Amino acid sequence: MLKQQKITEQIRAHALHLGFDACGFAKAQYLPTEARRLDEWLSQNKNGTMGWIENYFDKRVDPTKLVPGSKTVVSVLASYHHPKHNEQIGVKDEPLISKYAQGRDYHKVLKKKLKHLFKFTEELLGGLEGRIFTDSAPVLDKVWAKRAGLGWIGKNSNLLNKDIGSFFFIGEMIIDAELSYDSPVTDHCGSCTRCIDACPTDAIYEPYRVDATKCISYLTIELKEKIAEELQPKIENWVYGCDICQDVCPWNSKSVIAQFEDLHPRSYVVDRDLSFWENLTKQQYDEVFEGSAIRRAKYNKFTSNIEIVQENIQKN
Repeated sequence: MLKQQKITEQIRAHALHLGFDACGFAKAQYLPTEARRLDEWLSQNKNGTMGWIENYFDKRVDPTKLVPGSKTVVSVLASYHHPKHNEQIGVKDEPLISKYAQGRDYHKVLKKKLKHLFKFTEELLGGLEGRIFTDSAPVLDKVWAKRAGLGWIGKNSNLLNKDIGSFFFIGEMIIDAELSYDSPVTDHCGSCTRCIDACPTDAIYEPYRVDATKCISYLTIELKEKIAEELQPKIENWVYGCDICQDVCPWNSKSVIAQFEDLHPRSYVVDRDLSFWENLTKQQYDEVFEGSAIRRAKYNKFTSNIEIVQENIQKN
């Protein structure tokens, strides 16, 4: 047991050495409560056009089916916060891009670091089977981070951490090694409802429940067709994603600056006036957003969002 604990702490220490802001460990097992809640949410069509969430349901709620032989889920957090982000809070007269998408595509950044962590763990144990993930497979990442003691899931459905807020990415290693497991932390949202009160579309229809079909992030990224007319004014000036429910969260007053420089905002993405976005060509889109998560929205969707935002700004 002492050796197991020592190995666990060595892995955690190396994760922090690599630049992750936190690392926790949970036993890989079936998630009955989450399976019930997810099934209920899907049956109410709260996922909208994101049909992929319905795929691989059994693997999504049981990592031992996703990675046969797995015993441990190692979760890591990587902040993407930057002081420049504070300048964007409350801005109404220019297009806004969600903070997480202002730097390099996080999938690329975290996977590279997770590969190093996996190799270190493999060498430490003298062999290892498993896989790494960063929002790229049927993994309930917030649930596993919660079980690993890295925070609690707040009323806006984001993972919250007392020390670093919620402006971070989550990654995992699901491995066949048995390690020492962390204990979940308690919920610290209390009676606060700032995220619920601030959402322009009422997407947080009750504490801890989000209707994706009303969420600005869904409307500006995942929804392939044009946003419904009645919802267009409510996206305000967000052309890609939304940070409102996180910006108002008191715990984000403690956000830590991203250690991975690739996640810092790119000036040529955020330091643009409205006229640039209005006249954005396909070639400019490809050049500006090379290696960016924003490419998920595709050019036609992005420019459609800009048209809506332009009209909202003019009316503001």
